[in-house]
Amino acid sequence: MAAPRYAPTPVTEPARSYDSPDHVPAPWEPDRKAEIEGRQPAGARLGYQGPDQGYVMTLASRARGRVVVQAGESVDDALRGCSLVALRRASLFGRAPMVHDLTLALSIWGFLSSDVPAELLAARRDLFEGVHNAAHHYAEGRAIADMVPEATLRLSHTEAAARMPGAWRELTGFGG
Repeated sequence: MAAPRYAPTPVTEPARSYDSPDHVPAPWEPDRKAEIEGRQPAGARLGYQGPDQGYVMTLASRARGRVVVQAGESVDDALRGCSLVALRRASLFGRAPMVHDLTLALSIWGFLSSDVPAELLAARRDLFEGVHNAAHHYAEGRAIADMVPEATLRLSHTEAAARMPGAWRELTGFGG
């Protein structure tokens, strides 16, 4: 280890250099009892894991002004249900949610347009009702996220929006 210039050193001492320690500890290994080996577990009520999922709340608050709801619908319900779809899409790609995930979800459910087919309006009104209350409607929120086909989630947000409203059943997985 070098000494600063202002530190006096006796001329008779030999120059110091680095010596490695006699014992080098073993590298750390994931051996804790709760350590997950392999992929995240999948099953009922486990959702879809991914990094920084809380960021979807920021995205939802920014999208609030763009969401178009009809009479009898709630913006909070729309944002919560579509946020769950967005989280599923983000986890499919192994990344944190981004604006395009939420845009795709809002597009396929018709929440970005005032021109919505009556069938889609009736379907989403029943599905999304009360979903904003996660404590009481967790299963309903999970059902919304689970019903959207993986093929839809792999589309770009512009491709999904271009196929709306004609292909809403195929894109949402409703009734099929």
